[in-house]
Amino acid sequence: MLNDAAVSHFKKVYLAPGYTDLRRGIDGLASIVRFQFELDPYDKNTLFLFCGRKNSRIKALLWEGDGFLLMYKRLDNGSFRWPRSADEAMAITDDQYRMLMQGLEVVARHPITEVSKIPDLM
Repeated sequence: MLNDAAVSHFKKVYLAPGYTDLRRGIDGLASIVRFQFELDPYDKNTLFLFCGRKNSRIKALLWEGDGFLLMYKRLDNGSFRWPRSADEAMAITDDQYRMLMQGLEVVARHPITEVSKIPDLM
């Protein structure tokens, strides 16, 4: 479902960087969205993604207008490349969502240094 989900059906996709206790249910994840990230979990067609300590498992929370949909995905082989250091939810693009579902990084661990920050070697 998450692989085949047409990202265009989602108004926004937010990724919760860091570690989330995946034992939390709908109410626990919705409270993270509301109080930690200061976003509205009742925002229709907005997908919120969470990852636990094991990179092979994620949960997704989606408000459909009449109730929440809670999805859990466990990979048999491989892992998600999940950003671990940040305090706020990240909005990701359609392309980044597809990359994440394919096991690619959406946030580089070692970003390329800007040319102006490279020391002069001459």
